[in-house]
Amino acid sequence: MARCRVIVQGRVQGVYFRGATRERARAEGAAGWVRNRPDGTVEAVFEGDEAQLEAMRSFCRHGPRGARVDRVDEHPEPMEGLTGFEIR
Repeated sequence: MARCRVIVQGRVQGVYFRGATRERARAEGAAGWVRNRPDGTVEAVFEGDEAQLEAMRSFCRHGPRGARVDRVDEHPEPMEGLTGFEIR
């Protein structure tokens, strides 16, 4: 099991990015959360096995229809043991 924090830049607010991320995470079985940041980026934390994390990182590189992802910064972190996935 592993944990990863991502910061997604581009046109990522107001395009259902958080909702689509929650749907994908639940479908993949990944735990964590996603939120809009005041600077216009989206931040998310994912916990799961490597396949789940790669699926979520891949999703964030493209986002939902209507999004334009310019950059994704990925940072591994220590596990916290999160359960479920929520929008903050």
